Amino acid sequence: MVSDRRLPEDFFTRDVLEVAPGMIGKILVIRLPDGIYGRYKVTEVEAYRGVEDKACHAFKGKTSRTEIMFHDGGRLYIYLIYGMYWMLNVVTGKENDPQAVLIRGVENYSGPGKLTKAFGIDRSYYGEDLMVSERIWFEDAGDAPLFKTGPRIGVNYAGEYWKSKPWRYYI
Repeated sequence: MVSDRRLPEDFFTRDVLEVAPGMIGKILVIRLPDGIYGRYKVTEVEAYRGVEDKACHAFKGKTSRTEIMFHDGGRLYIYLIYGMYWMLNVVTGKENDPQAVLIRGVENYSGPGKLTKAFGIDRSYYGEDLMVSERIWFEDAGDAPLFKTGPRIGVNYAGEYWKSKPWRYYI
């Protein structure tokens, strides 16, 4: 399935604090478990800004888990939490500057674990290249909706300064 609205690589290779709010209103296109393509407007995301950000997985450096975050933007970083929920993240920025946008919600699916479960997203998506993938990508919807900002969710471990950053964007 070819799309002329697919977001280009240069959209993702910018700083996460530009990409994350820019993801609001974009369209997640995904081949669902039944083989049909679904299209869903992105409604909530969070930004994680590399080795400086104590809430970011890359804060402690490159590991086998975070290795993909050290690539150029436009790939997927997928990880498991609580032993049961896969998290969908889009790598942003340039090589060796690990940043990512957590997709927290899309229309009709609120909560990052709920949406990955509904869409069949699992470890097999780790490292997926959004520029060429035939099973998942993002498209421009042609508009930029108004959004709100707030602190990220579930990052108390990072300390007051980092948990209070208004790096959650939502409509």
